Amino acid sequence: MSGTILNTSPDSLESQKDPRTLTSLNEILTCLSWYQSVETELSNSLTELLSNRQSIDKSLQQLEVLVPRLDDLQVEATNFSAKVSATAQTAERVGGRVRSLDEEMRRVGEAAERVGQVMELKSSLTQLQSCIENQDWESAARCCARAMSLPLTIISGPFAESVVPTAESHLPPVQTLQAAREQLLSIFRSHFEQASRSRDAAATTRYFKLFPTIGWEAEGLEAYASFVVDLVRVRAPTSAKTSSPLYFVTALTALLESVAMIVDHHQPVVDKYYGAGKMTIVIKRLLDECDRVVRLTLESWREDRSIKRKLLDVSSSSFSIAPARKQSSQVSSQDDNELDPREIDKLLSEIAGMSGRWYLFRKFLVEQLQTQMNDDLNAWGSGIQSDLLQLVESSRSHQEFDELLITYYVPMETWYMRTIIDKAHRLSSPDLTQSPVTTTTPDDVFYILKTVYSRVLSAGSFKHIERMTELLKDFMDHDYAGGIKRKLDDVYRTAANTGGGGRGEKSERECRTSFIILLNDLDLSSSHMEQLTKDLLGHQTITQLFLDAEQPHVKRVISSLTGSVAKFRSALKAGVEQLFNQLMRPKLRTLIPDVLKDVSYILDEDSYNAAEQHDIVRKRFIKTWEGLVDGYKDAFTDNNYRTLFGLALDVVARPWEKYILTLHFSELGAVRFDRDLRSIMAYLSSQTIFGDIREKFVRLQQISSLLNLDNEEDVDGFYSGSGISWTFSLQDAKNVVALKV
Repeated sequence: MSGTILNTSPDSLESQKDPRTLTSLNEILTCLSWYQSVETELSNSLTELLSNRQSIDKSLQQLEVLVPRLDDLQVEATNFSAKVSATAQTAERVGGRVRSLDEEMRRVGEAAERVGQVMELKSSLTQLQSCIENQDWESAARCCARAMSLPLTIISGPFAESVVPTAESHLPPVQTLQAAREQLLSIFRSHFEQASRSRDAAATTRYFKLFPTIGWEAEGLEAYASFVVDLVRVRAPTSAKTSSPLYFVTALTALLESVAMIVDHHQPVVDKYYGAGKMTIVIKRLLDECDRVVRLTLESWREDRSIKRKLLDVSSSSFSIAPARKQSSQVSSQDDNELDPREIDKLLSEIAGMSGRWYLFRKFLVEQLQTQMNDDLNAWGSGIQSDLLQLVESSRSHQEFDELLITYYVPMETWYMRTIIDKAHRLSSPDLTQSPVTTTTPDDVFYILKTVYSRVLSAGSFKHIERMTELLKDFMDHDYAGGIKRKLDDVYRTAANTGGGGRGEKSERECRTSFIILLNDLDLSSSHMEQLTKDLLGHQTITQLFLDAEQPHVKRVISSLTGSVAKFRSALKAGVEQLFNQLMRPKLRTLIPDVLKDVSYILDEDSYNAAEQHDIVRKRFIKTWEGLVDGYKDAFTDNNYRTLFGLALDVVARPWEKYILTLHFSELGAVRFDRDLRSIMAYLSSQTIFGDIREKFVRLQQISSLLNLDNEEDVDGFYSGSGISWTFSLQDAKNVVALKV
């Protein structure tokens, strides 16, 4: 039984310990119990199998029936195999012979092809030598190309080395071919240089196209690059004097235009005979020549313009790059008297002109090469432009112009802009030709700002556009707007320090007028900045100087100028509120009590008719209001007056609402109140085109609606079913209705 258990349930036994290792009675009893349970399970399993013996016997009988049929099939298969084996052996012998013949034919074909190639090589080399002797260079190039097109294994193989050499040319074919190629290279290079010196375009093209035919592509491009560089070197010099502000700009323009014309005219030739993208090698040489000329030109410019001395003067002036946030607009300019802004303006225009010519040239090269590559090769991929950009921007010329902008342009443009802003503040005066009146400061500053930013764009460098935009925004926020805010603070302070309080109404009127004009300056500045941003976004230099991929980024930077508008308007709002709080709010506090003095809304028919006839509330309001706002509408810009008007309405509406809630109303009194409210709203609407009167008086209108409810009408139903967007709660509505007597 133990043997049966071990054979039938090894997995179960693995979980039990070896009986020989048992050391306690409990372990022995446990193990014995387990063996007994396994024995029981096996006995039950065997019993179950024996109980199903009938089905097993039935299956065995069915298998015994199949035995004779299987024996017959075995005999038939044996006979069939004997017949097929003989045929298969015969087919294998025939197939083997056929495969042997095929292999022999393949080898014969390869041998014939190799012999043909060797004969082609011998013929090409023979004809090549003949053409060289006859100076038929086109035929020589074709023969050389035909020989070079053969596989190297053929040219350098032992068969060719034994067959091709002749008595006249005993060298191996590899050496013969290489010697012929070097001889042709020397001949073509000599003829090409001679043709280029004599400016023979036909001969130049003739020999240029032969270089790649004989495998000297790089040497041909090198010779061609030397030729086009020589064309740049011999260009006619500019005739203007160096003192002319356009001399150096014209000199660089002549250089870059000549290079651009060479690229434009010669690129099709290079692409035709050497393949797309090969012009890049020539352009590298042209850029080297540009580097040399640009370096010399800029050195001459620095010396002729005494640029280092002027930069030192600018750097030591009272205007540094960081704007003085707390300095007075009345900046002492004694240190700057030696510097003439007009002279710096000319230098800045000259720098921007030279830089702009380079970036225009940069755009031309990148787009010219990229367009040609895309046309020829159906676009090489997204890395084309970046590679071309890297080629141009890694040149010494690009670094020279970048340094020019960083070292000279940015500091000088900074000094120029801040000087103009300071001068505009110091020379500011009311412009009486404007209505409403403003000072000359906004027009002067924004005219120069447009000029400066247009010049920044014309320099063509996106990196410096970002830098200058941040600086200009900072100057406009702190030097320009900060100067106006300091003037606003000084208006009443100066009047008080000079004893303005004793001057009475005239002094107050003068201070008010000065304050309003400065606020108009801020409002006009906001409009000017928005218009300037719009104009700059459509500036033609964006499409002229910047690549298509750069243009959205340039426009994004330009659009950031509108960030100053919010700061202008914030200062403007604070100034209007200050003026309102000082001059109007104290007077408006008593407007409603004065207007509604002795007015009762508990009316019978007679008193209602009398109130209708006298219309005293409207008349009092108009008289008082006109006395308060007299002079503001004509003095303020539309936006400023709208702000002031809105503040005044806020001060009027809320006290009026509170005052009304202290009164009681008869039915006719509620009607009279509604007519008073509507007449005053109509009058106020006639005084402005802004259209926000109803919004200011919406609570009063809702109070009037509640007061004019029929006595039988339910307040709850009207509150929930009227469709009105109520500004107070249901309980507040009931309190309003309770005012009726």
